[in-house]
Order: sequence, then structure tokens, then C-alpha cells
Amino acid sequence: MITRHTCKNGLRIVYEHIPTVRSAAVGVWIGTGSRDEDQGNNGISHFIEHMLFKGTKERSARRIAEEFDRIGGHVNAFTSKEYTCYYAKVLDNHAKHALEVLADMFFNSVYDPGELEKEKNVVLEEIKMYEDTPDDIVHDLLGEAVYGSHPLGYPILGTEETLNSFTSSDLKKYVYEMYRPEDVVISAAGNIGPEFIKEIEALFGDYTSSTSAKKINDVPVFHYSHLSRKKETEQAHLCLGYEGLPIGHEDTYSLIVLNNVLGGSMSSRLFQDVREDKGLAYSVFSYHSAHRDSGLLTVYAGTGAEQFDELYDTIHTTIAKLKVDGLTDEELTSSKEQLKGNLVLGLESTNARMSRNGKNELMLGRHRSMDELIEKIDIVSQDSVKRVADQLLGGDFASSVISPQGEKVSVE
Repeated sequence: MITRHTCKNGLRIVYEHIPTVRSAAVGVWIGTGSRDEDQGNNGISHFIEHMLFKGTKERSARRIAEEFDRIGGHVNAFTSKEYTCYYAKVLDNHAKHALEVLADMFFNSVYDPGELEKEKNVVLEEIKMYEDTPDDIVHDLLGEAVYGSHPLGYPILGTEETLNSFTSSDLKKYVYEMYRPEDVVISAAGNIGPEFIKEIEALFGDYTSSTSAKKINDVPVFHYSHLSRKKETEQAHLCLGYEGLPIGHEDTYSLIVLNNVLGGSMSSRLFQDVREDKGLAYSVFSYHSAHRDSGLLTVYAGTGAEQFDELYDTIHTTIAKLKVDGLTDEELTSSKEQLKGNLVLGLESTNARMSRNGKNELMLGRHRSMDELIEKIDIVSQDSVKRVADQLLGGDFASSVISPQGEKVSVE
């Protein structure tokens, strides 16, 4: 059972007691990511995520790492388009200590100028590593094609230019303005008692921040653009993008079933048509990204440049056939059972429970039980999937290509 509590400063706490385990996971979820940036500070959310591990008033970066190693736990963080999360997983008897260290990082990071310059180089190497991975870059390029100048099209890592411009005062100002208590959720799951809520509130329940900063809430326009980059690669990498659904949409589960059949598993149409039948690609898949006011259904595949046209034609034929014919009864049943299995098996760890609860509270403000989620999947029908397919796959699309030739997709 999930317990929710709102502190007097607006910060929310979600807690799930799991008595059958000996671990606990704690996460600090902040409702700010690269979407809330502009061209001048793109990448600052991700850079702040790095700097929170670089030392506080009482703990050095090394001491933070050693404290978690000493108790057999781990601590990490990630930044997305719309939120940032700092989390730790430890043995249940160390949960309070993990919470205290996370709070120290959250409130007392010093953003030391010396550490700042060293970490800039670390993130710059991360950007370079990303540039050496064309099957990753092509997804960012699709975001640019779809969202244009809207912040959803910005890279989460930022650029070398923006990264080098950041100062300690920039980071402190951004945290003060964007890490507002009403935009923060503390999620805890595991073998910890309800008194843990009071311990969270004692550390996080009184702080205040800026009330003047505003989030960027402009609804993005979906652009059906086609972008390409020439890069010396062994393969040509292709992404096709179709307008998706925002998070929490009533047709979400029909879309999940549709995506699973299209390219979400080894038995999917794309995997079978592209890889198994024609041997055109090692990696081919589809996935859906849901944002608070928009969504993007992405198809990816990589192949030798000489097979690019055949790959594109095969993907297009598979999508068109799925749209026209819909799912078979066997595909519908199999996809629903697979999704239910993934849902149940994916929530067997305390970290997964903490993540699901934190994200749901932050992005949706509501929680569904396992029975309710399974019911949502069970009521998906041929008609509901066909309606979603007609809506999303019936029109134009965006694309991105990274290849030695740098050729765009032909849409004739």
C-alpha cells in the first residue's frame, strides 16, 4: 500500500512498505530537466546532477562515495527531459543514513570552483563519448527534427559551449529557482516503517526557495522534419518519429500494446520482418516517449549503407500493413500477457517500486494498484488499438539519419 503525505512547504512524500525484503530505496525526484532550460543554459540540469556528488560543507566527494560503499549500498542519479532524480539503495537498517546523505547533497553542496572545472571536463568527455555512439545521437537528432527550437528538442547533456559557460553562482541560482518544494517528491520503498515519513519531513519539510521562476509550459508543435548528419560510421542509422500521446492519456495502454506488436519485443512485426526474414539489421525496435503535454513514437534501425533503402522500405511496409490490417487475435492476447508479465516482474525490486511511485507522484499525482493496471491492459481491444494506430500512424512522420552519405529519408 502506498502512503502519500504533503509537507507544509508543498513537498510530497510517497512511501511503500514492503516487509518481505531486507532493502530500502530512497529517491529525491525534482520536476525539472532539460525541457526547463533555454539555449543559453542548456545542460545545466544534468551538470547540477553531477555537481551534487562533488562535495558538501561536511562531506567531500570521496567521503560520499565511501559512506555508501561502507554500508554496502549504492547511490546514483539521472536527468531526463522533464525531471531529475537522485537515489540510493541500501540495506533496510541503513535507510536513515542514506536519506541523511541525500539531504546533505541536496541542501549543502558547495559547487566548489575547482571541482566545477574538473567536472566540466568529465561531462565534456561524456558528450564526446555520446558523439562516438551514432545509434544514440540519431535519437537526439530526431528530437531536434520533431521539436525544433522547443526545449524538448535540446540535448540533455547540453553543448560544449553552454557547459563551459557555467559558474558556481549559475548553478546555485538555478537550484534555488527550480528545486522548489512543490516540484519535489521524496519516494521511499522497502522494509522501513511509517516513521520514515517523519524522518523525511524533518529533513525536507521546512525549506523554501524562489517563488518567481516559471517553468516553460509552451506546448510543443510537432514538426514533420527530416534531418541528417554525415558521419564516418560503419552503419546508416535511421529513426522515424510519429506523434504520440502525453503521459496519463486514456489511450496509453492501447498504445503500449500497439508498440509492443510493432517493435517492442523479439516477436514484434519489425523484428521479424527486418531482422529475422530479411537480415537487414541487428538492432531494430520501437518505443514511446510520453511527456506532460506531448508524446513521440520512435522506430529505430541500423544497417549497412548499401541496404538503407531496402531497410526503409521494409519498415514503411510493416507499419502500413499494421495500420491497415490491425492486430491478429493472437498478437493482441500475447502482447497483453507479455505486458502484464513485464509489469509484475519489473516491480519486484525496491528500486523499481520507488521509481514508479516517485515518477507517478511527480508527473501524474496519482497511483494505481497492480490490479487496476492489469485491468487497464485487459480492456485493450482490437478496436482501441486500431483507433490509436489510425491516429498515430495514419499521417506524416519525422525522421533522422546518421550515415556516411548523410542522406535524408525520401518521403515521396
